[in-house]
Order: sequence, then C-alpha cells, then structure tokens
Amino acid sequence: MKLIQTIKELQAALGECRAQGKTIGLVPTMGALHAGHASLVKRCVTENDVAVVSVFVNPTQFNDKNDLLKYPRTLEADCKLLEGIGATYVFAPSVDEMYPEPDTRHFSYAPLDTVMEGVHRPGHFNGVCQIVSKLFEAVRPDRAYFGEKDFQQLAIIREMVRQMHYPLQIVGCPIVREADGLALSSRNARLSAAERETALNISRTLFSSVEYAKTHTLAETKRFVEDAIAAVEGLELEYFEIVDGNTLQTVRAWEDTGYIVGCITVYCGEVRLIDNIKYKEETK
Repeated sequence: MKLIQTIKELQAALGECRAQGKTIGLVPTMGALHAGHASLVKRCVTENDVAVVSVFVNPTQFNDKNDLLKYPRTLEADCKLLEGIGATYVFAPSVDEMYPEPDTRHFSYAPLDTVMEGVHRPGHFNGVCQIVSKLFEAVRPDRAYFGEKDFQQLAIIREMVRQMHYPLQIVGCPIVREADGLALSSRNARLSAAERETALNISRTLFSSVEYAKTHTLAETKRFVEDAIAAVEGLELEYFEIVDGNTLQTVRAWEDTGYIVGCITVYCGEVRLIDNIKYKEETK
C-alpha cells in the first residue's frame, strides 16, 4: 500500500494501472475509519484490481466551522487499518492540494437536496458534490463505493453522476452497525460512555418502528418515532422523515410507493447522529 498526497502523483500511478488494463475502485472517506468504512474498502478490493481510498476532511461541506474543527483526524491509524485490508493507494491530500483556489461551482439537484439535510445543513451537499466530483476527476474510477447510512448523500451522488455523465458505477453498501445496533460513525468517537448508551435509543426506536408500522398508519409510525426520541433525556430530534427511497420526498401512506425509508437526525449531547431504516425494500 502506498500513501499519496498529490493529484499529480496519484494520476501517474493510476495511469500505469490503467495502461495495464486494471480496474480501479474508489472509496471516498473523511478518515477516522471504522468497520463501516472497512466494509466498503473490502468490497472495493474484491471487485477491482486497484483500490483507492481517499482520506480528506472536506471543509466545503461543513456549515458549522466548530464541527469541522472537532472532526476526528487519525491518518496514521487509518493507514494501518487500510493496509491490513488490502487497499492499494491511500490518497490523503492537503486542503491546498484539493482547493488551490476557491471552488465556486454550484451543484443543484432539487428536489433531492432541498429536503432533510438540505434544509438543516445549507450548502452541505454543494460541498459534498464539489469534493466528490474532484475525486472522480482525479481518480477516474470504474466504481465508487458509498455507505447507505448517508442515504440522502448517496441519492444525490447518483444523480450527479447521471447528470454529469461520469463513466462509473456507484455502489451503495448497507449500514454497518455495532452488535448492539448503533450505526457506525466517525462521530461516535466523540460520544462519552453515557452518551453512547443514550444514543442506542435511536436505532432501537427505528427497529421497533418497523414492527409498529405493520399494524399502524404511516402518520402513526412517524409520531411513534418522534415521541420515543422525545422521551429520552439527552436526545434532541432534529428531524424524522418517512420518504420515497428514490425521490426522497415525503410519503403520506404506505401504499404510495414500493420503496420507503425513514431518515432520522438526532443530537446526542453536542454530537449530531444520522441513521435510517427501510420500511419497504426497493425491488430490483
């Protein structure tokens, strides 16, 4: 495994791989890697000849500068993990390398980016699209891997790829959870032991709501989740929306569509956690 910090060196290395007919996979990350990231990388390693993992805390997707400052940075540990699971290249550029000048491009994929996170984190998805498009152009992967925990982000990246005609496949990978159900997140490292125990109520509530939904209306299920989170001291619900899994638009009744997902964002202390659950699975 090789650590690369400039686009020029990365492209030179990948150019050689491409000349040999090798397929290239990309896993974009912001570091502080955990088993969820590892599952993406392992799949990338399995499905491609070359696995590139980017480690870059992207400043343009943080609308809260304090959140950017507190985001965990653990490059040495990340590299150790990646080497152990077969990554070929770790691309860990500086901010100046990725943004030698301000990126003034504006990405708009309404209505996908005007709901949920788009409402509560203005500018966030524009920043995501800025960095992901830069990575796609630097790496030119055959496949790129993203986790379904960031469900809205995955839908927006798929749409960006479609509209910008990037010749690559986007591979969505299932949420990875701790044994007790907590969705893996780099932000979990910021939770105290007591907060982590409190945070378990998020996934527990979502799991319970799937069973509840079998005998209740969609509106009743939404209220069930909202009330359950409100009842837990130390949790503050930002939003819970039950949406069409393709359009991300609010669904009013279970019969409205064949693919329904509940998306939630909750503050546990100062830490903002997201999760989601499928009520009706997409049929391929």
